[in-house]
Amino acid sequence: MSQSINITNEDILHQVKLSCKIPEIVEQIITRKLIIAAAEEAGIKVEVEELQKAADQIRLVNKLDSADRTWQWLEKHSLSLDDFEEIAYLNLISGKLTNHLFADKVEPYFIENQLDYVGVVMYEVVLDDEDLALELFYAIKEGEMSFYDVAHKFIQDTELRRKGGYLGIVRRKDLKPEISAAVFSAKPPQVIKPIVTSKGIHLILVEELIQPDLNEKLRTNIIFNLFSHWLNQQIAQSETSK
Repeated sequence: MSQSINITNEDILHQVKLSCKIPEIVEQIITRKLIIAAAEEAGIKVEVEELQKAADQIRLVNKLDSADRTWQWLEKHSLSLDDFEEIAYLNLISGKLTNHLFADKVEPYFIENQLDYVGVVMYEVVLDDEDLALELFYAIKEGEMSFYDVAHKFIQDTELRRKGGYLGIVRRKDLKPEISAAVFSAKPPQVIKPIVTSKGIHLILVEELIQPDLNEKLRTNIIFNLFSHWLNQQIAQSETSK
């Protein structure tokens, strides 16, 4: 026989504790308060039209394309209209604060760290046997077999094997130093001598080196990283001052 279960606010808080989510939620609270305080200190204002656009964006992301769906979503998350407006406000004020603090710092940061954003189009096969890796390296170099042949035979992951070991465009900063040094010294297209790391022996085909371009995507990525770093510093300072 089914039975209705009454859930109180105390039940919810207790479950949060049992889920070990308290530190995460406390950090979110600190983050929210820090952003609001910093925005107020900077004199950042929010216009009604801007708030409406931010609310529309939330609806778009969550596919709330009707009043009924919006109310159902609010009810599901135990949110009021005021709560919904606060979410929109926080999203908007965070973006404005980010731009206020770091919009003029993106280009200097990019110039200073330009090498980190150099990219490489590369293919990789990771082996366990260094002697085998060297044997395959020389076989490819002598034209006895292709890199694709090696990838098709020795890569275990199905999708990666189908792509011939293709990793796409990889940034210098995302590579291990020992791999990065060899990769960015290559003259594409070139298979470089096997590199030993803690993950195994890497046989790599460097297809193309790509010089960095400060496009909109990279600009957004940099400004987000700068803001995240600043926010982490603020959180750390608030915790040490307790």
